[in-house]
Amino acid sequence: MVRALEAVPVAAPPVAAGRPARSGWLTRRRRRWLWGLFFVSPWLIGLVGLTLYPMALSLYYSFTNYDIVGSTHWVGTSNYQLLWNDPEFRQALGNTLYLVVVMVPLSLAASLVYALLLNVDVRGQRVFRTVLYLPQMVPTVASAILWLWALNPQYGLVNTILGWAHILGPLWLSSITWSKPAIVLMNLWGVGGAAIIFLAGLQGISPALLDAARVDGAGAWSRFRHVTVPALSPLILFNAIMGVLSAMQYFTQAFVMGGGDTGGTSIGVGNSLQFAVVYLYEVAFADLRVGYASAMGWVLFLMMLIVIGLILKFSVRRVYYEAWRTR
Repeated sequence: MVRALEAVPVAAPPVAAGRPARSGWLTRRRRRWLWGLFFVSPWLIGLVGLTLYPMALSLYYSFTNYDIVGSTHWVGTSNYQLLWNDPEFRQALGNTLYLVVVMVPLSLAASLVYALLLNVDVRGQRVFRTVLYLPQMVPTVASAILWLWALNPQYGLVNTILGWAHILGPLWLSSITWSKPAIVLMNLWGVGGAAIIFLAGLQGISPALLDAARVDGAGAWSRFRHVTVPALSPLILFNAIMGVLSAMQYFTQAFVMGGGDTGGTSIGVGNSLQFAVVYLYEVAFADLRVGYASAMGWVLFLMMLIVIGLILKFSVRRVYYEAWRTR
């Protein structure tokens, strides 16, 4: 009886009317995959054509003496060896690291303070938030020209305000010592974007946590240190990474305010505003040494990876992710 039942063939499931069964390689899963690939194809084309291909080409050019108008010859690692002994490149890297070490922490602190002030429930709160964010809407070149006037040592707004307090203002952009602090001061004016991110994080903190800390006797500083900062730590990490990337690619403001737009050979007094990307631009498009500039770009790219990697490594135990902790 068992053998007879085993010999009975199993009937195939009925096929829905109007939808014939598909055979071959074009299965339903593959059709969905092809449709998905079709819809993301504009992004893929842009990624390959505008990002990956130029990166691969620049990596190849970094080992050549390519100069746009002439022939290309393979020179191996000669460009990287020249970078090691280039005093202008070392100065540009020093100026760039100044922005990373000085400007990024000050910008983070200023944006956090702005967010804390804007989080206070006062009259005209929306007006204050709008005023803080307005510098983000000003075009970069326009804001650089505006600050050229504001930092003028004779009739600029900054030195005029300092004069009201009987303080002799510095020469700012006309001084090797004060040119980079002038860039930092201008950047503090435009931290509204990071402040808005911090403000959103502050409003996402549960009031129950602050109330519990207050009941336990924690003062304002203790609540800020042990509740607010840990809750904002992912946003602090995000703004820090974006600030480092922006500082290491600093170009437009330095180029305009340092005199590069007038065809000058020195960006700032004594090349004090000669940052890495500014020097790369000059080498590539003024001297037409594209191979050397490509090597410079890859060195800068590796430096970015190292700095960001160090930040991520040291933030592993200092960044609090609530959703991950509660799993």
